[in-house]
Amino acid sequence: MENSINTVTSNVLNNRGIVNNDTQIFNNIKESGGKKEQLKKVGEEFETLFMTKMMTLMDKTVDREGGVLGEDSKYVDTFKSHVFQEVSRQLSSNPHTSIGIASQIYKQMERYVQE
Repeated sequence: MENSINTVTSNVLNNRGIVNNDTQIFNNIKESGGKKEQLKKVGEEFETLFMTKMMTLMDKTVDREGGVLGEDSKYVDTFKSHVFQEVSRQLSSNPHTSIGIASQIYKQMERYVQE
């Protein structure tokens, strides 16, 4: 757990994936090899987007009064959005922590993909 938190923090603080994030993701998928590997990456990215949205919506239900981060501000919101995205990416890329959307997309679509 400690290692995962350090990875997330360093990725966010080092601006990994913050600037031109969508372009970097698209290029990583294109360069990942065969069509089936690309399909796997697309499924993981979809699951990442889903989990990021879910975390963002869940965060809106939290009472901020007396919290660690204090009142809402655009700086805290920006930081949290990047943390949520990176945590979601880490969770969806690991088969032990994935919620299964990526694998279902792969299983459903793999028969349509020709190598």
